[in-house]
Order: sequence, then C-alpha cells, then structure tokens
Amino acid sequence: QVKLVESGGGLVQPGGSLRLSCVDSGSTLDFYAIGWFRQAPEKEREGISCISSSDGSTVYTNSVKGRFTMSRDSAKNTVYLQMNSLKPEDTAVYYCATSFMGSSGCEYESWGQGTQVTVAS
Repeated sequence: QVKLVESGGGLVQPGGSLRLSCVDSGSTLDFYAIGWFRQAPEKEREGISCISSSDGSTVYTNSVKGRFTMSRDSAKNTVYLQMNSLKPEDTAVYYCATSFMGSSGCEYESWGQGTQVTVAS
C-alpha cells in the first residue's frame, strides 16, 4: 500500500529555489505514476504535474511550466519537485500523490500530509 511522505518545504525569498522530496514508505514508487498538487489558503487545489498517459512525459500546469521540474530517483525510492524562480503566489501546501491523466487534466488519488512552502521577502 502506498504511503507518501513529503518534505523539503520552508520559507524562501522570491526568486529562490526549493527541492521537495516525496518518499513512499509503504511500497516502491516505481509501481506508481506520481504527481504533485498544491493547496493555498482559500483557494482551490491546483494540480502541478502528472504523467501523460499518451507518451509518459511529465505534464505541468502553465503557472509552473519552465520553473518546476519533477524527477525520480528509483534507487532512493524518491520523487523530487525542483522549484526555481519562486514567486509569492507559489505559497501553498504541496502534496505528492499517485496520479493519472484524466479527461480534464491531472487527477490525484492518494497523497501524504503535505509540506508547506512560503515565498516571502
């Protein structure tokens, strides 16, 4: 059974970078397509990334495209979200999740407790 744990969040200045980690303590991440979403206070959940079912590429939402990169280290059973050029509007709790590409975009099934990212000067 998948059990995801996120880490790596924190306070960073605008323009800075953070790398979030997602570890599966319950099984092997290689068995799952992993994506990321975020939840800001009083805002709807926003999908960040997931794996395209058509070609296996990573799909990113427009607001993070070119700034965020998802990667996987199978030896460490870890998925990363590298976030560069951070903006105050990136402030949110970030979650990794088992995910798939639905008819209307990325969809998420099981996720961890999240990690807080705050972008402020």
